[in-house]
Order: sequence, then C-alpha cells, then structure tokens
Amino acid sequence: MVAADEKPHAVCLPFPAQGHITPMMKLAKVLHSRGFHVTFVSTEYNHRRLVRSRGAAALAGQDPASLCYSTMTTCLPHFTRLLEELNRAPGLPPVTCVVADAAMGFAVDAAKEIGAPCALFWTASACGYMGYRHFRFFLDEGLSPLKDEEQLTNGFLDTPVARPPRGMSKHMRFRDFPSFIWTTDRGEILLNFLMHEVERADRAAAVIVNTFEELEQPALDAMRAILPAVYTIGPLGSLADQIVTDDAPASAIRPSLWREDHACLAWLDGREPHSVVFVNYGSITTMSRDKLAEFAWGLASCGYGFLWIVRPDLVRGDSAVLPREFLEATEGRGLLASWCEQEAVLRHQAVGAFLTHCGWNSTMESISAGVPMLCWPFFAEQQTNSRYSCAEWGIGVEVGGSVRREAVAATIREAMGGEQGKEMKRRAAEWMELSARSTRRGGRSLVNLDKLIAEVLLPSKKQV
Repeated sequence: MVAADEKPHAVCLPFPAQGHITPMMKLAKVLHSRGFHVTFVSTEYNHRRLVRSRGAAALAGQDPASLCYSTMTTCLPHFTRLLEELNRAPGLPPVTCVVADAAMGFAVDAAKEIGAPCALFWTASACGYMGYRHFRFFLDEGLSPLKDEEQLTNGFLDTPVARPPRGMSKHMRFRDFPSFIWTTDRGEILLNFLMHEVERADRAAAVIVNTFEELEQPALDAMRAILPAVYTIGPLGSLADQIVTDDAPASAIRPSLWREDHACLAWLDGREPHSVVFVNYGSITTMSRDKLAEFAWGLASCGYGFLWIVRPDLVRGDSAVLPREFLEATEGRGLLASWCEQEAVLRHQAVGAFLTHCGWNSTMESISAGVPMLCWPFFAEQQTNSRYSCAEWGIGVEVGGSVRREAVAATIREAMGGEQGKEMKRRAAEWMELSARSTRRGGRSLVNLDKLIAEVLLPSKKQV
C-alpha cells in the first residue's frame, strides 16, 4: 500500500457510446482494484444520461458519425487541459498513465503533453481490427467506393475474397468486412474516421484488446506485426469478476445509459433450462417497422419462450410498437423489456440461444456464458464478428439480412433443438471453458493484465 498522493493515477477515456463505455468501466474497476487512483472521463451529455438512467428512463439516441467527427476534430485541447488540471488538483496523485479508447486516438497526443504513457483500448475484436486495416487495400484496388448503390443488393458483396486477407479467415466474403467500406462516398465520415484511427494506433505505448489468445490467434499475430505491444485481457467480464470483489467500492458503479429492467431475471427463474431465446440488438442498432414485425412473427411461431429487449428507439424514425395480435399470440410465453443486465441474463440456465447484432461485448459475453448465437449484424465490424462466429468458431448461424418470419422461426428451431444446434452448443461449451481458463489464476489474460500494468501503466521503479 502507498500513500494516496503516491498512487499511480490512470485516466480512462472511453468513446462516448454505450458499447465502448461498458468495457472501459470494467477495465477502470480492474485497475482500481489493482491499486490505481482512477479518473473516468465522461461527456456532459452522457453524464446527464447516466444521472437520468438511475431514475426515469433516458433513451436519447446517438449518431455514430456525428460522435466520431466531433471527437476527432474538437476533443484534443479539452482533454489536454483536463489532464493538466488533474495534475494541479490538490489531494490527487499526478496522472501517471492514460488508457483511452482506440477511437479516441487524440489522447496519445494529450498524454505526450504531460509526459505520460498512453495505452489504447481496442474494445472490438482483433479480427475486426484487421478488417479495418484492409480498407486501404479495397480503396487501392478500386473495389471501394462502390460504383452505385445497386452493388449493395446485386450479389457483389457475396463475392469471396480471392486469397485470405492477412491474419483473417479464409472464409471471408466482401460483406464480412466492416460495413463502412461499402459506400458510394469516398468522403464518408465513418470510413475515414476508422481508417484514421486504426492506422495511427502504432503511436501508442500499447494496445489492449478484450479477447483471449486461443480465440483470435492469427489476427493477434497480424496485429503484433504492425503495432507496439498488444495485451489481450479478455473476456473482460470474467476478468473483472476474478479481480473486483463484491465489497469493493467500485463494484456498485454501473455504467448503463439505460435504466435496466430487473424483472427479466425473475421471469427467467420460472422457465425450464435452455428453453428461452434471448433477443437483444444492442444500444445503437435500428431497423424498419417491417423488419421488427418479421422478427416478432418469427418469434411468435418458433414455439419457444423468448426474452426480447425492445428499445423505444429501435425502429428508425418511429417508436417501437409491436402489433396487438403479436402480444396476444405470445401471452405467457414471452417477456418484453427496454433494457436488462445482459451478462446476468446470458448466464442464466434458462437461456438456450442468443439472437444478437454481434457487437463485440455481446459476442464475448455469449462466449463466456457458452450460449450459441443467431447472428443478425447491423453495421461496423459486427459483420466480421458474425462471420467468425459462424464459419470459424462454430457457435453461430446467420439469420439473413432480409429477415423473413419463416426463416427466423426455422433458424431458432434449429439452434434450439436441431442437429446443427447441438453442435453449436458443444462448440460453445468448449469456447466457454477456454475463455474461463484464460482469466483464472495463471491464465494468459490474467498474466497479460499484470504485464500491462508493470510494463506500461506503472511509473518506472514504482510498485503499487
């Protein structure tokens, strides 16, 4: 133990979206439990949402492109000033390191101004990172931008990649790369933002990834060939469970921007083991009213119980209202909620399959719980995660982008009770065991965490 003013001080800077805030908060809690003083940086907008989510529900939408443009163009001077003010604040130890989301690369420059190392936290998959690194290839080869929007629907995106991309699956099709590359506009904000951030990650002192070695070894090898030290510390939820005790002060902090419905777990308690399909499309995914209806009637006719997270802003430009006939047809068999404690739900024995958008937090939580996935990716590297889940790891099946109720129902039945579903469950159990082993005493992710702290985040010649 050291005096408060001698503690190492980590400033944690997440990208201001729920899917990035959640893993950064887990990492912040882990560092705090390892003896760090932690400053967790939030935007004023998200701070107000956090305050409201502890009371009345706060469900304001987020626009990814606007967030990316804003952080890239406006945040550097403000964050630099914050670090300088923290260094002058009475009673606080000086800032000794910055841990920033890899989408907030300006933090490397800000940390340099105060002489502190900056580690970037890539909160997505390693295969997703390599997918973004191939954007330059598609541009150089003239495959992107698209000649016209017809290429999105005429079969062009189903083209298999001629030779395996570096560090990636041999089963990749064009559609399996992060979605921002398939645009008709070379000036597309998200395309240029992601290229800018991934190609400058080598300026950081280290890159942290929420994955484990066995799951993504080829992609991690490719990352290590082009980046500084890469530390895998996943699954981060399992790692935090090992390190952050229930009585730790930080354990009660919850980063959800939505108010969670705790009735979900009580409802699951009354269901048979592996009898429920859990449906959650994450915090940003939106869909048309027609697709919402197709998913609904697919669930209605599949024959299984379901827990469906339906955010009020799930339908683009409209409120997410389900048909009265659907509610009547599924009465007593399904539960609708606006948000939930997803990790706890996935770990519940009643859950047999997970219909998901394939965000990386959801994918890692599903792997950690040993739950097979029904994959309906929305955007970004979710397409890559889906392909790996289905073609590489054997734990997923594609729902299909067109979304037809008959196909949804048939896919659920196969995953829950068919031969393919049995094989998916077997593979999911194997990956669950490997993921758990990585965060136990002596596991590689736990060892990597200690190496990250000792080699990058601690001031030289100082022990916690």
